[in-house]
Amino acid sequence: MTRLSIVLPCYNEAETLPSLFARFAEALGDRTDLEVIFVNNGSTDDSVAVFAREIAKPGRAFARVVNVEKNQGYGFGIVAGLRAARGEFIGWTHADSQYDPKIVIEGFARLLEAPEPTRLFLQGQRVQRPLFDAFFTTGMSVVASLMLGTRVDDANAQPKLFPRALFAQMTQPPHDFSLDLYALFIARRCGYALVRLP
Repeated sequence: MTRLSIVLPCYNEAETLPSLFARFAEALGDRTDLEVIFVNNGSTDDSVAVFAREIAKPGRAFARVVNVEKNQGYGFGIVAGLRAARGEFIGWTHADSQYDPKIVIEGFARLLEAPEPTRLFLQGQRVQRPLFDAFFTTGMSVVASLMLGTRVDDANAQPKLFPRALFAQMTQPPHDFSLDLYALFIARRCGYALVRLP
């Protein structure tokens, strides 16, 4: 049974895909309860060939590839992956190697340890960032909090993990980078507790 499906939107990541597959393979070991959905989000580089080569290697049973023919935005790619997900819990993270795959596994363990994991939205929290990036994120968080009427911190931090049932409430997901903020807003509106993972 698949407990967690994690989606990675990939756009022109052909050079880093082998490393990404290898890092997830190492992090997951012989676990069979997690799947990684790599979304080829309309890539124009050699991604199709690299995906085919990587998925065919031994020890890649954890991985699936969803192909989006034409890139329609970051959010569109993630939603395509979430629709293909089989997990009881689902979520996403970036495919650009900013985040160690072990963080996804740690986040999932933390989510399951909670008293009510089916009412929880887990999000990463970026730490030790350069001053300008931290300042920019704080400014965006203040604006988003004022607009939504609820506290929002670092909306774009990864990973994002939550029960599949919450995805059913995301009836009009945006196709762009505002998907992260939208997901937080829907989680808050539906009364999900927010847990942060540094």
